[in-house]
Amino acid sequence: MTESLNIVRNRLGQRIAEIETRMPRLAQAAICRKMDAIRAMAADYGLSALEGLADYGAHYAMLPGHVEATRACLSHMAEALGSEAPADRETILAALAVRLH
Repeated sequence: MTESLNIVRNRLGQRIAEIETRMPRLAQAAICRKMDAIRAMAADYGLSALEGLADYGAHYAMLPGHVEATRACLSHMAEALGSEAPADRETILAALAVRLH
């Protein structure tokens, strides 16, 4: 299980890196779709911190100011990707909220 979870984390890391690299050229709807794909994969493997963060990013990608919100989400994704504790979800989302407000 640990090996397959490491493979999933690697794939998720690649998707996150792609968004970071391509974000200036991506349309809002494309960012939303990519974040939602990350959210779905994270949910499938019980990575609740990453799931919550990607869900937040998908919703805010469609709003004015989406660049700032997306960058903030991406900056927290490495921490969320490494999390195994469901309680980390609230901590990471709270840190994001503080950063954006």
